[in-house]
Amino acid sequence: MVKIMYQGYFFLLFLSMSFVIQVAHGGGEGSLTPEECGDACDFRCSDTQYRKACLTYCNLCCQKCLCVPSGTYGHKEECPCYNDWKTKRGGPKCP
Repeated sequence: MVKIMYQGYFFLLFLSMSFVIQVAHGGGEGSLTPEECGDACDFRCSDTQYRKACLTYCNLCCQKCLCVPSGTYGHKEECPCYNDWKTKRGGPKCP
């Protein structure tokens, strides 16, 4: 009986940890639908002083890659398409 309780406890712990890991990483490339890009970019651009430009390019990149990195800055390795899309000058296109 005790062994079954421990197995149930570890199973629930495993499920909760996998949920936390998934939420923290925000999904990978292709994890969003085009309809979800607006909300994802609103959060991504919420901490910048250049909000209009950030939203424009973030939405453009999200529509192409169907991914927006988690957080308001960095973490671009989560979305290779988003990270690798460059401007004509070679700088990053996506915020």
